[in-house]
Amino acid sequence: MTNSIEPFEKHLVVGKSDQTILQLLSISCPEISKQKLKQAMKYGAIWITPQNNQGKTNKTVRIRRAKKCLQLGDQVHLYYNPAILFSKIEPAQLVADEGEFSVWNKPCGMFSQGSKWGDHSAIVRWVEIFGLPQNNLPQRPCFLVHRLDRATSGLILVAHSKQAAQKLSRLFESRNIDKRYSAVINGQYPSSTLPQELDSDIDDKSALTIILSSEYRPKGNFSTLKIKIESGRKHQIRKHLSEAGYPVIGDRLYGNKANFISDKPIADLKLLSYFLEFNSPFSDKLCRYQIDYHSLE
Repeated sequence: MTNSIEPFEKHLVVGKSDQTILQLLSISCPEISKQKLKQAMKYGAIWITPQNNQGKTNKTVRIRRAKKCLQLGDQVHLYYNPAILFSKIEPAQLVADEGEFSVWNKPCGMFSQGSKWGDHSAIVRWVEIFGLPQNNLPQRPCFLVHRLDRATSGLILVAHSKQAAQKLSRLFESRNIDKRYSAVINGQYPSSTLPQELDSDIDDKSALTIILSSEYRPKGNFSTLKIKIESGRKHQIRKHLSEAGYPVIGDRLYGNKANFISDKPIADLKLLSYFLEFNSPFSDKLCRYQIDYHSLE
């Protein structure tokens, strides 16, 4: 069975011209079917470093065309991990299609960016090959605008041109976008201090997290916080809440590690990007997107 194959890398230098990439890999990896190799190629696990006429190597890029003919000196790289390539991906939900960009509700477990092992489980590539056709939307290229942690769910923008990606990215860089999150924590957050600013530096850079409100549920002994961030440091909300003594439920990095089972692949982090608001750089109209911030309770 192909899925029983352990993850491996293979790096090949082409010694025969006019050979297709599928032919080369079929000979070099007989344990993997051509169908699986084509799927690995479609899902971004195969790369090529082409050789140019001056004998110098060019930039390494993903290759998705099985019938592409190789040239002498080309280098082909296969990163094969069945757990990444063939595991089931929970779909993202379409929130809005604005033409120049679309808005999606990214599930916990979906990446923002791909890796050398593949990119079909990253939001941008997933939208391109699955999300657009499944929602009967016109096929368009997809580009990353901003990131959410793999374990964080919620609203994320996908641009449909390089120019759109640049314009939308500037909104985040210039902090001209209202980003709000909900987080579920154990116990009752002290509401007498709200709204509260958490502003300790992260990675030697200033960071500001504002706890806007807290709703306590005595039955489950947990609180749902509404949070606004004025900066976008890595793991900012998770770090600030952990420092305050109220780590997000399901946080493997900054929570109580004794609560987790070591072989569970990913924690169900109770952190949601539920609100985005900004002036569109394409029409200057106010764009507001919101999903239920209680959905993680």
